[in-house]
Amino acid sequence: MPVRVYYEDTDAGGVVYYANYLKFFERCRTEWMRVAGHDQRQLALEVGIGFVARKANCEYLRPAHLDDQLTVGLEVEKLTRVRVVFRQHVRRGNDELVTGTVEIACVDMATMKPAPIPDFLYSKLEALK
Repeated sequence: MPVRVYYEDTDAGGVVYYANYLKFFERCRTEWMRVAGHDQRQLALEVGIGFVARKANCEYLRPAHLDDQLTVGLEVEKLTRVRVVFRQHVRRGNDELVTGTVEIACVDMATMKPAPIPDFLYSKLEALK
């Protein structure tokens, strides 16, 4: 997913503020779901499930700057019936700037308790492994 760095993404030093990479990761996962045919709002309303972040880990290798054109990507590192661990990265051209993992849990929106990932979505996640 392409991302352009805007002024609002940067800190006083002119580089992307470290927490914003987690926002970039989130947008990438959301857009992947949309491209796969599953809007997260629709999943909540029609299927009664949602996805919540359980754990995140980032390694910052190089800074990104204002107006940089970045690419944010993901792969599935681990998949269970309730959780997904995504390996994600931010690159500028061929240079890897940030890498990390984000563990997401599927929950029942009414109870906020763990719920199984529906088969139609599980198979698409499995294809990313």
